[in-house]
Amino acid sequence: MTTEINTRITESEWEIMRVVWTLNKVTSKEIIEVLQEKKDWKPATTKTFIGRLVKKRMLNTESHGKRYIYSAAVSEDETVKNVTNEFFDNICSKDVGKTIAEMISTSTLSFDDIDLLEEVIGKKKKTAVKEVKCNCLKGQCQCKNHHNH
Repeated sequence: MTTEINTRITESEWEIMRVVWTLNKVTSKEIIEVLQEKKDWKPATTKTFIGRLVKKRMLNTESHGKRYIYSAAVSEDETVKNVTNEFFDNICSKDVGKTIAEMISTSTLSFDDIDLLEEVIGKKKKTAVKEVKCNCLKGQCQCKNHHNH
């Protein structure tokens, strides 16, 4: 029997996961120390978020005496891909290009990032379609308002 991992996490749970992804194996005390500069959480609050992530099977738990060591059950890349795919599954497919363009225009990017994007776009041009078909049900979007370029 396969156990599915719930990658739907809150903004606060992302904070915890970023620490675990960075430090690999970590105690709740270490997570608390890292986040105390950024978040004004009581230790119990951090432990609650850790417990939720364990329940969602995003974190593995190892017992070392009275201490627990936490490690990521999923990679950061895999989680970001799942969240991104889920986001794009929830908008009209005609809006994906515009949304990506907006994300790029509002992000701080390095020259290497821009080179990577240009490379990906160059490859994407080879398989591009003349028009992206709407994937919504009637009443879910306003495709009549979309403008084709």
